[in-house]
Amino acid sequence: MFRWLTFSVVIVILDQITKFFAVQFLVLHEPKYICDGLNLTLMYNTGAAFSFLSDAGGWQRWFFIGVSCLVSIIIIIWMYNTLTKSRCLLYALSFILGGALGNLWDRLTLGYVVDFIEVYYENLYWPTFNIADSSITIGAILLILDTLLINSAKNKL
Repeated sequence: MFRWLTFSVVIVILDQITKFFAVQFLVLHEPKYICDGLNLTLMYNTGAAFSFLSDAGGWQRWFFIGVSCLVSIIIIIWMYNTLTKSRCLLYALSFILGGALGNLWDRLTLGYVVDFIEVYYENLYWPTFNIADSSITIGAILLILDTLLINSAKNKL
């Protein structure tokens, strides 16, 4: 269990380091061109994914803190109960936990989540995100792969 929690903590540390540098070296809402399709743009997100509920008046901070705490506890219990099963599932849960805790830390200490990675194609922009969001996405993809591919392969045997 220690190995998987350590992996999550490493994700939190990487997330917080990159957010620190984003805040130090980027100007709020001013894109810094990296290459075609990628800017670094500092944004503060008081909502959830895609700025959902960002203009809700402040209550959403505590709601998302509560949801993040609940999800983190559920994931830790799930990880503990999965230790002798799929490594893919444990990686998935570790990625999700690390991302959830990274954004939770922002909400607790700042009241918002620091986002800074901006991906675009011509005039189509994906919502700005961070390492924690990327980690959650990777974890979700691994969770789907584990469910669809690995579990279905086990059922065929």
